[in-house]
Amino acid sequence: MPEVWLGRPAPLGACFDGGGVNFALFSDHATRVEVCLFDSAEATAESVRLVLPERTDQVWHGYVPGLRPGQVYGYRVHGPFDPGNGHRFNPRKVLLDPYARAVAREFRWDAAVDLPDRDTAHCAALGMVVAGAGAADRRPATPWHQTVVYELHVRGFTRQHPGVPEDQRGTYAGLASPAALDHLHRLGVTAVELLPVHYPIDERFLVERGRVNYWGYNTLGFFAPNPRYAASGTAGAVEEFRAMVRALHAAGIEVILDVVYSHTGEGGADGPTLSLRGIDNAAYYRLADDRSQYVDYTGCGNSLNVTHPRTLQLIMDSLRHWVGEMGVDGFRFDLASALAREEAAVDRLGAFFDIIHQDPVLSQVKLIAEPWDLGPDGYQVGHFPVLWSEWNDRYRDGVRRFWKGHGGTVGELASRLAGSSDLYAHNGRRPSASVNFVTAHDGFTLRDLVSYNAKHNEANGEENRDGATDNLSWNCGVEGPTADDEVNRLRARQQRNFLASLFLSQGVPMLLAGDEFGHSQQGNNNAYCQDSSLSWLGWEHTAGQRELLEFTRRVIALRRSHPVFRRRHFFQGRAIHGADVKDIYWLKPDGSEMTDADWNAPGVRTLAMVLPGDQISERGERGERITGHTLAILLNAGHEPVPFLLGVRRRDQRWHCVLDTAGAGDGRCSFGHMDAFPLGPRSLVVLQAETVAVPD
Repeated sequence: MPEVWLGRPAPLGACFDGGGVNFALFSDHATRVEVCLFDSAEATAESVRLVLPERTDQVWHGYVPGLRPGQVYGYRVHGPFDPGNGHRFNPRKVLLDPYARAVAREFRWDAAVDLPDRDTAHCAALGMVVAGAGAADRRPATPWHQTVVYELHVRGFTRQHPGVPEDQRGTYAGLASPAALDHLHRLGVTAVELLPVHYPIDERFLVERGRVNYWGYNTLGFFAPNPRYAASGTAGAVEEFRAMVRALHAAGIEVILDVVYSHTGEGGADGPTLSLRGIDNAAYYRLADDRSQYVDYTGCGNSLNVTHPRTLQLIMDSLRHWVGEMGVDGFRFDLASALAREEAAVDRLGAFFDIIHQDPVLSQVKLIAEPWDLGPDGYQVGHFPVLWSEWNDRYRDGVRRFWKGHGGTVGELASRLAGSSDLYAHNGRRPSASVNFVTAHDGFTLRDLVSYNAKHNEANGEENRDGATDNLSWNCGVEGPTADDEVNRLRARQQRNFLASLFLSQGVPMLLAGDEFGHSQQGNNNAYCQDSSLSWLGWEHTAGQRELLEFTRRVIALRRSHPVFRRRHFFQGRAIHGADVKDIYWLKPDGSEMTDADWNAPGVRTLAMVLPGDQISERGERGERITGHTLAILLNAGHEPVPFLLGVRRRDQRWHCVLDTAGAGDGRCSFGHMDAFPLGPRSLVVLQAETVAVPD
């Protein structure tokens, strides 16, 4: 039997110091804690149980000399089983250390999980001791206003990529492969936002249907990378993840993690006891007045109790671990409103924000909120504090409505194109507070957005009841795939319209992986359980897909080339140097400026946004004045072509077409102030101005 010294109460978790391992576990209400050592991940029972001999400030701890990295372990926690008072201790259940840096064995559903008197050592998730200190590298540190986010799934991105070595497809190593990095580099993105990579479990009902929680929003381990994505197996997952981050950084690409601290995979009152529930249920979870039940702001059965200091510590320690030990550059917080709740109401000055804002590490990384949850007043778009950016679903819906052809939407569209100052300027934030997106993992892909009027989620096995019903989509006249050339041409143009709108708006654009070449999920708008070719990106492209990919690269490059699309501050929308000069103005097809009546007219589906390059009124890092070309974006969501005048205000300008989603205007000769540009139906055009001499 190994000897056990008293050890230390901090840091929490299993920490190797070169001579042994210190185990420290918080539990306020436990009466005894045992650490269980397994000979291997395949062992069906522990080889030894060691009682943690000391308790300091509600932390049970002990030090085992001679233990090394690679040791497999779990916990048995003793205490009252008294659900009516919030306690669910059961020492027959082996528990995953919430601070486990690696998972040696994944949880497996078994009949023993449901029976209180059955032991779960043979099927429980087990942690593994790992050495600390990931190698620091040089981070890209891309400024927010220059950031282009690419949302991807680690497995789905390379699972079918022919340029990735077969044994690396669908893994961290695959994402770091030359073929994957080349695609990201040529596309022009500056950050990848990874769907959850924390260790999750699959819900019972999915396993019974032969499916998995593919997206991973069902976390059990907040410190451990998901071993399913490791080409090197569970033992190498940590280092493989670190190597992936280093490779992305070397390519100039930041790594943002989609993280789930709003709830865990242990579910509601009838859920399994796998970790926090058996360690200290009453501390870690929000409990209802009937303390045998859980408060659920997430729709997943439980909500973490962020009002408890140890739960807050768990979240903050996890975040610091991923920045300091794993090298990531930021986080997108799932259902972030749940984290802002003090008692029941969302508190934008709550402890969660206070702690992050004063933290010298976390206050310096990129922070993105999904600014809603399912609880009362959970929708908080525009209300998060400084330092935070937000997924802006107002942008998504406004752009979708316009290109679908809804009348009376140009006012909303203009606000979104200009950076959504109506949502974010009130508390001192900038356009970068708005993470703009048209599509995301949750919902239709871009190709499906223009190909389906209704969801088609039958493959999920839920009789098409799951997923959003109102998607503001338009199938262009035919539901699903078609051989009709006219419909397919319109769909291709609509995809280009969405992409151009996204990348030429103020704020931070986010592109869903696969949208750049028209990936389809066959109308499934909730592919959370589809670990299959339905979700995996396909890399054998048709001519049309290659054209869309080239267009996406081109419009991202256009954004990067012109500072008028990447402003750090909101537009003033007022005269700067004279009565007729503004930093942004909006035109009607006759060349005159939009009036209040025009903004509110239900039939208006055409608009021009002009961005004078000499009126940016911003300074660079060295104090230099930023200037650029003057550009105009013309948008027509109607079915008919519209002749558009631009030169009424400035007779000394000629215009060149640099982008036309209809294809007709690309490379067109310049035209003068009295010429009308033939703006095609359902199209977006970008024009660049040059100053010419005007005869006396």
